[in-house]
Amino acid sequence: MIYENPLAYVLGLEGLALLRSFTGEYDRAFVEARVAEVRALLDDESLVDAAVEVARIGTVDGYQMWSRTYDGPNTAFAFDEPVIEEMLDGLPTGTSLDAACGTGRIAAVLSERGHQVLGVDSSPEMLDRARVRVPGGEFRLGELSRLPVADDDVDLVVCCLALTHVPDLRPVMAEFARVLRPGGNLVISDIHHERVARGSVPSVRLPDGTPGRLETYRHPVGDYLRAALPAGFQVRRCEEPLIPLPEPSEVRDPPRVPGVGPWEVWPWSLADLVPEAAAAANAGVPVEIIWHFELTGSATRPAPTADQG
Repeated sequence: MIYENPLAYVLGLEGLALLRSFTGEYDRAFVEARVAEVRALLDDESLVDAAVEVARIGTVDGYQMWSRTYDGPNTAFAFDEPVIEEMLDGLPTGTSLDAACGTGRIAAVLSERGHQVLGVDSSPEMLDRARVRVPGGEFRLGELSRLPVADDDVDLVVCCLALTHVPDLRPVMAEFARVLRPGGNLVISDIHHERVARGSVPSVRLPDGTPGRLETYRHPVGDYLRAALPAGFQVRRCEEPLIPLPEPSEVRDPPRVPGVGPWEVWPWSLADLVPEAAAAANAGVPVEIIWHFELTGSATRPAPTADQG
């Protein structure tokens, strides 16, 4: 179980803001305001008993619950899609694998560009939606670490917003290298590890109403490289898009949100309790990390399995 305490979250934002001020990014008045706000938060009775026990949910169960609303408003899509489209602009059409394809968001983009699309996902519910969305594609049930795809079978692999749910990137990168033809390309988008640290973890409600978060892992930049380079990949491009944030000086007399709001809107609603600190804590922090790799070397190939091919 995860212990989510809103007081701990807002104090964490205050701490991040104070650390940035310590190196000269913010002045004395800002620091004094933060310390005064910390004292007020500690005295705020609405935060005393607001903590929640949250279940850790595996991706198969989590995406089964999330599949009904996954294509609704999702701000993450606005950050990776323009960059992915740019990366695809320079690549030839061919046979393309949308790994962890979900409801077929990127599979649809590939199909519109003339690619022969293969999608793989571990959620049957997501695959059902992808088949409707991209009727010309082929969709298979499978795991990222054991793709149901033959060796050297595709020209392009795209994997979006999925690797944060993988504890170890190395087996997945090796699988991507296995299924790609020599000279093939790999495009990845992922939630940035700094955003994961600030609570960017998908939430769901279990059938009994228990709050849950999908299993999510922080992967610093080096994790991708340590997994990709030994598999034979070389970096062709890396982008880290940002959310434009107001400067703390632009936040004037913010209205105090009564209470902490419903759990479904945590942690972002909690930032409204301390908007000046939140702006400072999040300034310059990327939303996602987006990679373009090319397979230029030979990967160490795992032994073939009966369900690959």
